[in-house]
Amino acid sequence: MKNRPNLFIVGAPKSGTTAIYHYLNGHPDIFMSEVKEPYYFGNDIHYRMKRMSEEEYMLLFSKAPEEKYRGEASVTYLYSESAPYEIKAFNPDSKIIIILRDPVEMMYSLHSQLCFTAFEDEGDFKKALSLEGSRKLMKNIPDNCKIVDFLFYREFAKYYAQVKRYLEVFGSENVHVGIFDDFERDPDMFYREVLSFLGVNADPVPYAFARINANKRIRRRWIFDMLSSGPVVAAARLLIPSRRLRQSISLVISNWNISKEPRKPLEYSLENDLRNEFKDEIEKLSLLLSRDMKLWGQER
Repeated sequence: MKNRPNLFIVGAPKSGTTAIYHYLNGHPDIFMSEVKEPYYFGNDIHYRMKRMSEEEYMLLFSKAPEEKYRGEASVTYLYSESAPYEIKAFNPDSKIIIILRDPVEMMYSLHSQLCFTAFEDEGDFKKALSLEGSRKLMKNIPDNCKIVDFLFYREFAKYYAQVKRYLEVFGSENVHVGIFDDFERDPDMFYREVLSFLGVNADPVPYAFARINANKRIRRRWIFDMLSSGPVVAAARLLIPSRRLRQSISLVISNWNISKEPRKPLEYSLENDLRNEFKDEIEKLSLLLSRDMKLWGQER
């Protein structure tokens, strides 16, 4: 299917997908959409935002008619039960990239990211986990949360069924499953393995592999909210006619308001409880991938 996207980085969240998206976008045979996460597929996801039409989605790839691959990276696609079938129907020749991270670390990192974006309003990770049941009933959903399913932390971490579904729909030859631990240990080798899977030239690899999408914290939430407030945006348009100048001022304020810092260590007892909870899931995943992932389930 000419010109249709045929490369999908489907997840998991907080597992290096942003970095791989940027690295692949620099390859001469690969074009990644300017919008990293268009969230076009996954009709079973509870999106609380306007969805793209097919015409709008295809426009994301209109500037890349000659590249061997045209791709995007929406991390809800791995979790979604319907996305693999939708992607297969859209373009059966698609290649799929999955990156998996220790489920406990992924959930904790995802919670931190959602707090940063204001999708999550419960800053205590343990309490946020306890809200999953009510949130599945569409209760206690933060007003700013545009993708409700992100709040179902445990469901996003149940990789076995998610990976199995993609392997069954696309075949193992069209699905590359990478492990975040390997990426952290040797990003150059990890990237070369992705390029080998795609059948594109791996030389030269033009990156120093700097850390991308590090943990962030908002210094002042009211400043974050103000920058996206309708009345404030309208007033800024009247006071500052130049769109470029408005964007420059907004960027300076936004950058000042963001602090990059390590997350606090996860509470010891909660971490071990979650590791025990996911032991069976990890054992099944180990068998599916023919790789021992049991280290993820060990108490720390």
